[in-house]
Amino acid sequence: MKRTRRNHSAVFKAKVALATLKGDKTLAEWAEPFEVHANPITQWQIPLQERASAVFAPAAERSESAGPDVKERQAKIGPWAMENDFLATALGRLGDASAKR
Repeated sequence: MKRTRRNHSAVFKAKVALATLKGDKTLAEWAEPFEVHANPITQWQIPLQERASAVFAPAAERSESAGPDVKERQAKIGPWAMENDFLATALGRLGDASAKR
């Protein structure tokens, strides 16, 4: 019988990765109580170790790396709004019933 694929939550992955990083047991010894193979555990450890410094970063640094700022987003929205307005009026002139929804 084929076993279905399990999807683990982020909380579970963090819990397992933190437990295994302590180093008091081997990966195989940790894999048994969590009922997970050792390979995913090592894959979960890598991003945890890479992004651990972000937890202790000042709030200003975290907000800068969060993503594009508001001005960049507004600069993209403006042309899209103009395009939507143009298309709405253009479709209204065609007289097509599907365009007047």
